[in-house]
Amino acid sequence: MAMTLKEFLDECGALGLLRFIVTNDTAVLEARGELKNPFYVPHLPHYANLHSEHFEFHLNMAEVKLVRFEALPAKRGNFTTYAVRFLKEDGQKAPMSLFLQWGRPGEYAPGQVEAFQALKNKYGESWVPEPVAAPAAAPA
Repeated sequence: MAMTLKEFLDECGALGLLRFIVTNDTAVLEARGELKNPFYVPHLPHYANLHSEHFEFHLNMAEVKLVRFEALPAKRGNFTTYAVRFLKEDGQKAPMSLFLQWGRPGEYAPGQVEAFQALKNKYGESWVPEPVAAPAAAPA
């Protein structure tokens, strides 16, 4: 499906409350919020931005090469977790994941799992977004 990551992110507002998990070699950061109304600034159009009361979020869309939908057993508890993974390359550890956030373990908000399934049905289990070009470096 030939769609941009920007178009996809705009649709993620339907997922409701999410747990944003960002990982690197040194740390993991988790924050709860909704991915509603991301914005894009003209001088950095390859970044998706989100400001909330509790956190700010900036995603370098030029680095995202694959989006994967996963429904997996919870690490603790007897229920299914639902995640959207953003990867630099297939087979790599996801530098960012969006998990559907439950109230009590396994109790998702009405329509939340259905919204996840609708996106998965639309984009497929794994999806390659149209490439986003990062701006060229300024001449020296």
